[in-house]
Amino acid sequence: MVLEDFDCGPDTFLLVANFCYGFRVELTARNVVLVYCAADHLEMTDEFGEDNLLSKSDSLFHRSILRNWKDCILALQSSEPVLSMAEKLHLVGKCLSALSMMVCTDPSLFGWPMMMYGSLQSPGGSILWNGINTGARLRCSESDWWYEDISYLSVSLFERLIKTMQMRGIRSEKLAGAIMHYCRKYLPGLDRWQGGQGSKTRTVASFSLTPAAVDQSVLLESIEKLLPEKKGDSFCRFLLGLVRVALILNVNQTCRDSLEKRVGMQLELATLDSLLIPNFSDSDTLYNTECIERIVHHFMSPGSSMPAFSPSSIDPQTSPSSESLRKVAKLIDSYIAEIASDVNLKPGKIRSLAEALPDSSRSLHDGLYRALDTYFKAHPWLSDKEKEDLCSTIDYQKLSFHACAHASQNDRLPLRVILQVSFFEQLQLRTAIAGYFHSLDNEIAPAASLTAPGERVGEIIQRDGWMTIVRENQVLKVDMERMRSRVGELEEEFSKIKQEMKSMTKSNSSINSPRLIARKVGCKPQPSDAQPESLNHAGPPPPPPPRSSTKHTSRPHQSGRSRHFSLV
Repeated sequence: MVLEDFDCGPDTFLLVANFCYGFRVELTARNVVLVYCAADHLEMTDEFGEDNLLSKSDSLFHRSILRNWKDCILALQSSEPVLSMAEKLHLVGKCLSALSMMVCTDPSLFGWPMMMYGSLQSPGGSILWNGINTGARLRCSESDWWYEDISYLSVSLFERLIKTMQMRGIRSEKLAGAIMHYCRKYLPGLDRWQGGQGSKTRTVASFSLTPAAVDQSVLLESIEKLLPEKKGDSFCRFLLGLVRVALILNVNQTCRDSLEKRVGMQLELATLDSLLIPNFSDSDTLYNTECIERIVHHFMSPGSSMPAFSPSSIDPQTSPSSESLRKVAKLIDSYIAEIASDVNLKPGKIRSLAEALPDSSRSLHDGLYRALDTYFKAHPWLSDKEKEDLCSTIDYQKLSFHACAHASQNDRLPLRVILQVSFFEQLQLRTAIAGYFHSLDNEIAPAASLTAPGERVGEIIQRDGWMTIVRENQVLKVDMERMRSRVGELEEEFSKIKQEMKSMTKSNSSINSPRLIARKVGCKPQPSDAQPESLNHAGPPPPPPPRSSTKHTSRPHQSGRSRHFSLV
């Protein structure tokens, strides 16, 4: 007798034969699906014998297997050899539905006889059993406890399980976490590119499961279709890791384009190290700049926005916002600076990356200037024509003062570029100083009345330290005014002394009078016994002249009367 289309295997057939001959048969989660399919294929129904093998396997499957997480995983994994037969008997669909329901439930309740009865949770959050409110609440356990267990399923079963969970309304964050865990397990090297961010192993049934045999290319092409249309920091990093693996495995172009598009729709969340994708082709360059350029074009394409995993109050936009553009521009400038040291990198690649974003994405061109300067330093053999062509991507008016000062003294730049930078540096300096003094003259005016150029000048002053320089100039100006006034006072005093000296030379009597000479030089006669009356009757002495006039008394009088005078 030949049993055609019997795919259950010899072990299952032996078990069926033992049952027919009255031997004791043990049905478990590992063999129940196989026995169920074999009994159905052999028509072992109750019509040919009471309590036949089909009814026994059906009872075990519905009453025990579908209500226990571990047994359901084992039964689903063992159904691989007879997948088509299990599909016809709806065994696979029932297992997938039961697992999806248990994912939303506290794992401590998996033994309860409630898995087959409608909703498990009331609107208030209480657990229901046969429609009766038990008063118990769902425990706040970790939401990724089931990731490791379902990762033992084959790619096809895992794909169907994720789709079933999507239909049941499980949150996209959980589904994305399960997909990421599955990929990290079967795609070697992906976890290394994620910086060791693989989740810890949390398992309920994996101690009795065996890993699935997975074709990496098939896995990647299947997983790409399951990825949610959401964005997040870790999810963007994961997508860039998938792009690396897709380039290594050389998967179909549709899968690669879809992954690059998904990354482009959330490029503002990417990091520099995740963008450094090695070049796995025969190209001489170290990094795959064409892939990054395509991702940037996807970012700039209309309708490239997608919602985040955590809903925000901001409405989703159909085009990249200004903040996203600035982040991506800064990221691309850093990327160009990182890959610029590659000696085989052509100038055209640098220019294409720099021009992939519009001019409005960069408020300052300092990052782009630093990237090009690094490229010029690593490629000293470039001609001035090639350097000028690359420098044309820089808007010199958007360079900060420090960048202008560096560029004006950079001997790696062509002379024409240095002259242009110097011109804009002087213009920027003049505008900044003029704008600052203008703002001082209009302190009463409200800040809102300032024009856009005035705000630009204020930013330059605050950013480049011009506020301190101008204040120091103000202090120097005040000191110079004080010094000038002091010099004027000294000149006036000197002129008065000069006039008094002239009047002294014209008066002959003043020369012969020792008393007058003494008064002029600031001396007074000493009182003596020979001249008591003349000193007592003398009037009040005239006010002393300026002290500087004492220089005319350097030659003492030769008269004997000079010993009667002393300095005041």
